[in-house]
Amino acid sequence: MTQSDQARPTNGEHTESHQGEQPQQGGREAPEAPDVRKGLVGVVVDTTKVSAVDPVSSSLLYRGYPVQELAERCSMEQVAHLLWHGELPDTDELAALEATERENRALQPHVRAAVDALPTTAHPMDVVRTAVSVMGAHEPPDDVTYQAQLADASLRLFARLPAVIAYDQRRRRGQDVVEPRDDLGYAANFLHMTFGDLPDDVVLDAFRVSLILYAEHSFNASTFTARVITSTLADLHSAVVGAIGALKGPLHGGANEAVMATFEEVGDASRAEAWLDEALASKRKIMGFGHRVYKHGDSRVPTMKAALDRLVEHTDRADLGELYDALEAAMTARKGILPNLDYPSGPAYHLMGFDTATFTPLFVASRVVGWTAHVAEQRAANALIRPLSAYTGPAERHLR
Repeated sequence: MTQSDQARPTNGEHTESHQGEQPQQGGREAPEAPDVRKGLVGVVVDTTKVSAVDPVSSSLLYRGYPVQELAERCSMEQVAHLLWHGELPDTDELAALEATERENRALQPHVRAAVDALPTTAHPMDVVRTAVSVMGAHEPPDDVTYQAQLADASLRLFARLPAVIAYDQRRRRGQDVVEPRDDLGYAANFLHMTFGDLPDDVVLDAFRVSLILYAEHSFNASTFTARVITSTLADLHSAVVGAIGALKGPLHGGANEAVMATFEEVGDASRAEAWLDEALASKRKIMGFGHRVYKHGDSRVPTMKAALDRLVEHTDRADLGELYDALEAAMTARKGILPNLDYPSGPAYHLMGFDTATFTPLFVASRVVGWTAHVAEQRAANALIRPLSAYTGPAERHLR
């Protein structure tokens, strides 16, 4: 290799003039084949202090805390403060966060008008995406140098999303909006606005647990999307709109909806093995199983499964629990692939009373905390995210 070849920037540096470079005449060597990582598998693009999966315990850590400990002992508001600010809140900090969140819960008239303008045939994720865009259009101009403004906007967005999601489910059922209550916590008020009454303790606790477990997961597809958009110095709401679009896909957030569709298709525990054998023979992707990060099982599953078990008992739905166990056992026996968080959360949301199409918007209401934490981190030490590509199209050619 020549000296000029050795000096050529490697993958990760921005030199578009070398894209698709062809071998030169005069005996010069062709450039080495690039190391293409489809899906960015194994590529480390940046550092983060927000979360990580511990390689020894396989525990998901939020700012160092195992998520299962947070789900056992903390409110969603406490976890939000942790992800945004790096530490769990003291009494005064929690009170301030709760007060601001409760002040901003109501469904804004211009957002309701935008939601009402959308057909009920639209997926609820389309509704949430549109609502966030409308919210952003009514925000003050975004000063990308002012982190306090970003923190305020993040908290307002966190507070307002439940009203959108709750109202969208209600309007599809022909029901009116339910106004928020300022004497309830985030999870309890969310359920109140959705169903119009106070939730049972078992339902409330399972919902709180699910929100905490879904709040953050490092550089997943939607979070990375948010960081890419942020790296251009776009505003917070643009980043979140992009993240919502990424989360909608069945290979990411939409998997919890697909799990419930699978349960409905299988129908009964006695059919689980035969259904799975037929699905595998047809090379169907079985949603709710496997994870790129967890090779020995998703550490969030035991916590969510315990919450699901309590819901199954509380709602007298042993049939659903039996189906869950039967399909999991069959999948483990045949493929050795373990469930991910979407597998227990789908049936749990079903037992809480949510429509299946609302499952992924619930994910949004939780993950918006992680997204906005990453937006802040990206802004604090920004570099435009612009990877290279390996051109495989035709060589240079000319019109004749």
